Amino acid sequence: MYEFAYHRPASLAEASALLTGNEEARPLAGGHTLLPTLKQRLAQPSDLVDLGGIAELKGIREEAGGITIGAMTTHGAVAHDQTVRRLIPALADLAEGIGDRQVRNRGTLGGSISNNDPAADYPAALVGFGAVVRTTAREIPAEDFFTGMFETALEPGELVREVHFPRPDRAAYAKFPNPASRYAVVGVMVAQRGGEVRVAVTGAGPSVFRWTDAEVALAGNWSPAALDALQVDADGLNSDIHASAEYRANLVKVMAKRAVAQIP
Repeated sequence: MYEFAYHRPASLAEASALLTGNEEARPLAGGHTLLPTLKQRLAQPSDLVDLGGIAELKGIREEAGGITIGAMTTHGAVAHDQTVRRLIPALADLAEGIGDRQVRNRGTLGGSISNNDPAADYPAALVGFGAVVRTTAREIPAEDFFTGMFETALEPGELVREVHFPRPDRAAYAKFPNPASRYAVVGVMVAQRGGEVRVAVTGAGPSVFRWTDAEVALAGNWSPAALDALQVDADGLNSDIHASAEYRANLVKVMAKRAVAQIP
C-alpha cells in the first residue's frame, strides 16, 4: 500500500471540499473494492476521504410513496428495515442476498453503485424500479447513471447523497450467485408500476441493462410462460472462468422466469 493522507470529515460539505479540485483524492465508503486495490498497489491516491462519519449520508425514509436511502446506508440496514420490507420487499430481499453478513454490515448502497461492478446487485434494483440518484450536484435517472463497466456518470469530486426508489406495484429479484463471492453471475429484477414493466439484468453484461423483449411480453401476459419463446443474444455478454456468454444468456431467461414466478 502506498502512502496517502487520511481524512474523516464530519459533514458532506467538508468531504466535497476535500475532493473538489483534487483528482488524486478518493472517497471511501465500505471499502470492499478500494481497500484490496490499495493493498495490491493497484491505486495510489494522494488522499483518502472516509465518508463513514457523515450522518447525513445515512438513513432510510419514506418519501412520495417510495423510499429514499442515504448513500452510506449499509446493505444490512436495507435488508432489515421495516419500511423497506413494507413498501418494496423485493429491495430488502436483494440486499439480504449481497455477499455474506460481514459484507452486508460494512458495504453501502452508495459505494456499490458508484463502483458499478458489473456483477453487483443494486444496479438491477435502481434500473428495475426507475430510481433517481441524487448527488452533491444534481439528480440522475438510474438508466443514465450506469455508463459502463466500473463507470458511472459521476464527475470528479461528485458524490452520491441518496437514492430514491419509486414503489412498484409488484416486483421480485432472482439471481444465480457465484458460490464463493455471492456476486451475481446473472441477476434479474422484474418490476411493474402502473402500465410499465421493467426487466433489469445485472451480471450478464459489462453493465446493467434492460431486457426489452421480456418487458413487452410480460406487459401482455404476466407469467413465466410469456418468456418461453424469447432468447437473449449472447453477443457482448461477459465470458469468464465462471460462465460463458452463452451460459449467461440462458441464465437471463431462467432468472427472469424465476423472478416472475415469485409474484402472483
